[in-house]
Amino acid sequence: MEQVYKALTIAGSDSGGGAGIQADLKTFQMLEVYGMSAITAVTAQNTLGVHGIYDIPLEGIERQIEAVLTDIGVDALKTGMLSQPEVIELVADLVSKYKLEKLVIDPVMIAKGGANLLAASAQDALRRRLLPLAALVTPNIPEAEVILGMEISSLESMKEAAVRMVEQFGARAAIVKGGHRTGDPTDVLYDGKQFHLMTSERYPTRHTHGTGCTFAAAITAELAKGKSLIEAVHTAKQFITLAIQHELGIGNGHGPTNHWAYWREKHNLSQLGGAAKEQGQL
Repeated sequence: MEQVYKALTIAGSDSGGGAGIQADLKTFQMLEVYGMSAITAVTAQNTLGVHGIYDIPLEGIERQIEAVLTDIGVDALKTGMLSQPEVIELVADLVSKYKLEKLVIDPVMIAKGGANLLAASAQDALRRRLLPLAALVTPNIPEAEVILGMEISSLESMKEAAVRMVEQFGARAAIVKGGHRTGDPTDVLYDGKQFHLMTSERYPTRHTHGTGCTFAAAITAELAKGKSLIEAVHTAKQFITLAIQHELGIGNGHGPTNHWAYWREKHNLSQLGGAAKEQGQL
């Protein structure tokens, strides 16, 4: 029987399907990893913004995670929206209890539409409890600025931020994503010993909802398969670049990325995107 690799996402639900749990599970599936979830909050959300956030009780979150870990098990896991300090404390306790080594932390703070997804009171818990457990933390520039309390405006300051994530807060590796800078986006990965720079072409589009979730989920899926950190990040970079390039054109605001673009490219299938939709092919 073929080995089944398994990944768990602990995050919020996005009713619009572009980010959060839904984006993570789509990404796991496209990378041929069995996906499981523990929902921390339910959001009423579409491409125009977040219209409501409803937190799941702590007991409910704990039982979801325990149910997965005590029966199915995980090869890697990621966190997304952990809006309250109590949720972060709970997740950190369970990661430590079950000695989960392949933890990817996407420090979700602000939605594309501007909604705050991480309470200010939770920021300290993130730094103190969760980052020291991370195999990798994946902040974008605004998130890294909040976590570190520093301005990031150059490639050198991105490198400094990645190093501080590791040396100051204990993550084993950090990647600071460069999508918020002008020009072609360059991500800075620091693996605890050296830097790795990854640059991709920038595509002009408003359909970038869920890019952070998707990128971190792709890394998690590849780590679950036993790939090295560098291999996992390179695949994730390809995955998210294609997902942005072949936009779906869904919604009137910040639309979702194309989660099947990488799989189609890998299998030499024609892409379906915004152009196809305009031609009436979708």
